[in-house]
Amino acid sequence: MEDVELIYHNNLGIAFKWKQNVPNTDSRRIQMVFKDMGFYLLPCEIRNFSHNIKSARYYNCDNCPKNRNCRNILLRAPLDKMNFKVSFAELEQINDLVEGALFKLNLEDYINGCGRN
Repeated sequence: MEDVELIYHNNLGIAFKWKQNVPNTDSRRIQMVFKDMGFYLLPCEIRNFSHNIKSARYYNCDNCPKNRNCRNILLRAPLDKMNFKVSFAELEQINDLVEGALFKLNLEDYINGCGRN
């Protein structure tokens, strides 16, 4: 873990940046790993993925006779031409990971940017 800067993690996954001394890495990109997959995304791609998650959350499992762990929601991945099949519970965890990472990134931008006096 000495080569990474942790951004956010939860029970499903982790978001981190590779440190600048690691070869073949882009300091602008965030590594997001969940559900046995890893994505190396720019912040704008993470924001787009957040919109995909919000769209998928409109699928209502509240009235479904199956439990919240059945995998019946199709989530558009942060990459074109790729989708996931997830449960409502997994979607909530993915949402937490993405929103937590975005919060930390926005806070870092604020502190190092316009928030500096």
